[in-house]
Amino acid sequence: MLSHRVEPDRASPLAAAIDAYNAGEFETAFRRFTRLADDGDAEAATWLGALYAHGEGVEASLAKAFEHYLVGAEAGMPMAQTNVGAMLVMGQGVGRDIAEGARWLARSAEQGDLYAQYNLATLYAKGEGIERDDAAAAGWYRRAAEAGHYPSQARLGYIYANGVGVEKDLVQAYLWLSLAAQHGIGAALSALEAIVTQMSAPEKNRAAAEVERWRGRTREVSRHARLMPIPG
Repeated sequence: MLSHRVEPDRASPLAAAIDAYNAGEFETAFRRFTRLADDGDAEAATWLGALYAHGEGVEASLAKAFEHYLVGAEAGMPMAQTNVGAMLVMGQGVGRDIAEGARWLARSAEQGDLYAQYNLATLYAKGEGIERDDAAAAGWYRRAAEAGHYPSQARLGYIYANGVGVEKDLVQAYLWLSLAAQHGIGAALSALEAIVTQMSAPEKNRAAAEVERWRGRTREVSRHARLMPIPG
């Protein structure tokens, strides 16, 4: 299911299309979203992108998914912008263009989309298609991590443990790796075990206090109907 910042009017045609989708009536949802998109509804076009991407109610087509996501992206919808960016970076449904993909991811990331923040950070960390910027990568990973994105928490912990783009800080490394590990990120648990052996008793105490402080602040992150995050 797609994630929306604003709930649609439950009596609206868009809400009826969403209800059909949620009920598993994908062909009905496809017809309703198509009518709305043809009338210029960018949110309906974004839903169509998801249906084409996943082959729900219609034959799967990444090219058509990109076409419809682009409509939503140009209308300013963060989720659509994230998918347009990811598809451009991976060359799915469109010719590969990492630099252009990064620009779309940046637009969505600035609006708070966690997947865009994570993917943009990964591009900066790798320096593939755009100039490598470890400080920018750390900044975007942190924004997503603070909002509760577990993979970003794991990456941020690694960054602090190794001083990549930030000053090395074992307390911060312990904090973010702990938060990621408690949600099943296996690599974070392994890295955490190695970090503990390097920490002094006062550092461990500070780190434990930080974990408790942040545990209640990070929230569950809903799963959006979107493509898989950029590999890496």
